[in-house]
Amino acid sequence: MQTAQSLSIPFPEFATLAALPQEDLPQKLLQPSILEGNLLNTCKSNENSLPLQPNFNQPSKTNDMAHEKATDFLVRDLLKSANITFDAEESRIIEIKQALNTASKRGTGKHGFPEFIAQSGEFIIVIEDKAENSKQAKYLNDSTLLMDNTAITDYAENGALHYAQHIITNTSFKKVFAFGCSGTTSATLKIRPIFVTPNGYQILKHVKDFTNFTETQINTYYETTVCQHKTVEQIELENILGKSKQLNEDLHVFGKLSNLEKPVAVSAILLALQNIDFTTEQLTGDETNTDGQKLFAAVERYMSKVQVQPDTKKSQVLDQFRFIQNRPNLSQFNEKLGKTPLRYFAEYLYSNVLTAFYHNTPEDILGRFYGEFMSYSGGDGQSLGIVLTPKHITQLFCELIDIKPTDRVLDPCCGTAGFLIAAMNAMLAQTGTNNKLKTEIKKNNLYGIELNEGMFSIATTNMILRGDGKSNLICADFLATNPEDLRKNNFTVGLMNPPYSLAKKKENAHMSEIHFIAHLLDSLAPGAKCVVIVPQSTMVGKNKPDQLQKEYILAHHTLEGVITLNPQTFFGVGTNPVIAVFTAHQPHPKNLYAKFINYKDDGFEVAPHIGLIPTNRVPERKKLLLECWKFNRPVTNDFMVRATVTPEDEWLHSFYYFNEEIPSDEEFEKTMADYLTFEFNMITHGREYLFEKGGEQ
Repeated sequence: MQTAQSLSIPFPEFATLAALPQEDLPQKLLQPSILEGNLLNTCKSNENSLPLQPNFNQPSKTNDMAHEKATDFLVRDLLKSANITFDAEESRIIEIKQALNTASKRGTGKHGFPEFIAQSGEFIIVIEDKAENSKQAKYLNDSTLLMDNTAITDYAENGALHYAQHIITNTSFKKVFAFGCSGTTSATLKIRPIFVTPNGYQILKHVKDFTNFTETQINTYYETTVCQHKTVEQIELENILGKSKQLNEDLHVFGKLSNLEKPVAVSAILLALQNIDFTTEQLTGDETNTDGQKLFAAVERYMSKVQVQPDTKKSQVLDQFRFIQNRPNLSQFNEKLGKTPLRYFAEYLYSNVLTAFYHNTPEDILGRFYGEFMSYSGGDGQSLGIVLTPKHITQLFCELIDIKPTDRVLDPCCGTAGFLIAAMNAMLAQTGTNNKLKTEIKKNNLYGIELNEGMFSIATTNMILRGDGKSNLICADFLATNPEDLRKNNFTVGLMNPPYSLAKKKENAHMSEIHFIAHLLDSLAPGAKCVVIVPQSTMVGKNKPDQLQKEYILAHHTLEGVITLNPQTFFGVGTNPVIAVFTAHQPHPKNLYAKFINYKDDGFEVAPHIGLIPTNRVPERKKLLLECWKFNRPVTNDFMVRATVTPEDEWLHSFYYFNEEIPSDEEFEKTMADYLTFEFNMITHGREYLFEKGGEQ
């Protein structure tokens, strides 16, 4: 095997450039033969240049670089023996090559140089090497790699994860295996794979070589080791829930925060981390300028930078965050953590959560965290009627009405902004390269109202982290707003999951779900589409006030249809939900056939300790639903019934359903035989009077 001592540089130009930082060297000099995977005839592009003739008696940093070349040799040979085609410190894939132009591990926005990059099927492989095993990885806790600049630069796994996340953020590749490697001999070599997606990463067991990552083997490894025969969605959901559970425990144990304070604290920290002039390394536990004061100041600066308007709203949100700088224990050094709790939380969120917002994932991460935190409180949010909507439902809302980039969307009970996130993603996906339209959507087309101040702060944070959209959120009581005033905004779409069960007392009858629906319809523009998710009982009309609201709705608006959902949609809540779709300000025609669909079998199932997860049946079930809803695809009545409606009807599939199947001869004969057997038994037991006129003894 070739050693670092025999390294030779074939380009004389390097003699004059050897003292330069390698990130600034021209790539044509650094990469004489990248397409053949020829790493070892190039200079190592790192913070220190490798001398033309390495001398292991020189100072330690130079020796480290020379030793790292030995690691490079080992990894290169393993890649070759696995017949994996690779590039060194570059990539032949154009979009990855372009992404690396801004991938510096120091966060300078300059070029980054992972040791090796390869493509294997639909997966990208990125590898970082370090000579010493002590530089294999730096962890925040058992499942979290620390991702500050020092850790990324000095440790193999941290650096590899950095490059993987950068590739995912800046290219169309969304499945990456990042490898951290260390050791200078075959006996000491460590290789750790990390599977990375837009929603997070999974640290896997060490491997001995790369044979499981060839084009013929990588899918098997992915399915058995990464997914463990679970779906990608299930893996990502487990990842999110695991992180939220860990953070929930840490916020309680180290931060002494209440369940209501936890998601607000998370929101504040995520906003602070958006500042390019703020890093977790600034949180030093200073007793004069405390970590809480530093972090709050960073939040304040960032909210000014992104121009949260009006100032009253900015003040509302900051007031919710203020406890962070006033709570002493958050800024005091904790011996068990080896740092202040605030720094630990910031490092955890930076390493685990922030990248999901950079990738603009449709998953409402903050909503997931809020739900997790509330599940540990006395009423888990449901005492306020708060039931957060799952991602697949928020996306379905947009598909049912074919939401368009020009729509103006109102969510009057926006919670953590799940519907607004789904609407924004659906609208942006249709804009192509029209940046002006993208800006218009974020600035003017998304509106939200939320009564709960803490939830309002979370929603505002959620929209800021996803790129604006924050200027049209207000903290107010929707039922107290004037519909005529809201109608002036010309909202063409209304999306809502209203609070549940607020009208249990007679004096609160005006707060029932059907009242929320009527108020929203009145607030929209003529012809606007309104989609809501509510308990089934809403469509029945539980009492006289609700019946009157049903009459009012049909007199002024149109009921397009109702979809009965999987009873487990709100897993653990005990609500049987339906989706109802309306058209605003068009009285319901008496001869209109509304659609009533039984979508209880949606392809989702409950997994132990996780909740509702998708199976491989979800796409075909959803396709059937949309084709029936949009195009009246012919189906049997057990799936969809079309019927005229009255206020007195129960607006549910179960109410209008009838069995349209003609029984077969065999079924008819069996039914008659069952009846005759019953009649014979009754007569032999002295009850023949049952079959005489009148039917009584």
